[in-house]
Amino acid sequence: MPSRLNPYISFSGDAKQALEFYEEVFGGNLAAHTYGDSMSEAPPGHGDKVMHGMLETTSGFTLMASDNPPGMERTAGNNITVSLSGDEADELRGYWNKLSAGGTVTVPLEKQMWGDVFGMCTDKFGIPWMVNITERQA
Repeated sequence: MPSRLNPYISFSGDAKQALEFYEEVFGGNLAAHTYGDSMSEAPPGHGDKVMHGMLETTSGFTLMASDNPPGMERTAGNNITVSLSGDEADELRGYWNKLSAGGTVTVPLEKQMWGDVFGMCTDKFGIPWMVNITERQA
């Protein structure tokens, strides 16, 4: 397998719901293993929480996620955003519509001064996203 770089997102108890949402957005195959599946003694209250989840899509995206175990609290910050970009306008607009539904749009998806269509949103799970659509070269 070649090397790859992909986001790994931490959640505070709703990783399963988030991964299922991203599966609806992007399609693909989702595999999720709970603490109860993976450990002989799961941390209290975490038997049904996701220890490791991975969504692989036909577009070549890989998104991983888990619920933080007790004692390792999630701190949401402004130091990372997941970015989608390309020239497949319909596909990217579809992702945007699904990701922004129920979330917060901080920059509407529209033509920008640099010529691309760009938008920023935070999905309903608190994860920030950027979508940039470049025009196809003739």
